[in-house]
Amino acid sequence: MSEASLIDRAKQGDKVAFHELYQLHHRRVYALCFRLAGQTDLAEEATQETFIRLWQKLPLFDASSQFSTWLHRLSVNQALTTIKKQKSFWARLLPADQLSEACGTELHYEVIDKLLLQLPERARIVFVLFALEGYQHEEIARQLNIAAGTSKAQYHRAKKLLQEMI
Repeated sequence: MSEASLIDRAKQGDKVAFHELYQLHHRRVYALCFRLAGQTDLAEEATQETFIRLWQKLPLFDASSQFSTWLHRLSVNQALTTIKKQKSFWARLLPADQLSEACGTELHYEVIDKLLLQLPERARIVFVLFALEGYQHEEIARQLNIAAGTSKAQYHRAKKLLQEMI
């Protein structure tokens, strides 16, 4: 059966046809997700989520582009969403080996809150404004009446101190 026929049947809710589409494309989707995520677990989850989204969005596919191109775009978007959901802010900010040493498999926000309180005041304020609230160093500098370079230095100091505490 052709891919176009499988797509048409799957759009109508044919699970067997959808399974065939899965068989045709799951290796390519997984490979893409793995390259983006860099971890087997995240790649597997992103692949699974991609095919769930495909099942949901398949009726929207209008064949104005190639199915593989449409699926590729869907896969990239879903992989990025999965990565964002799975990687906490702290896992992106601090090295994974330090996180796992500190709290087993997860670093709890309560632990981080306690660590933040141990930072020197200026470093803590800059760290929270930059890393958590999304302010730019120039904005922080204006608010605190310091130079932007000082803000950057305080952020790096706070990050280093947090890494040492963990």
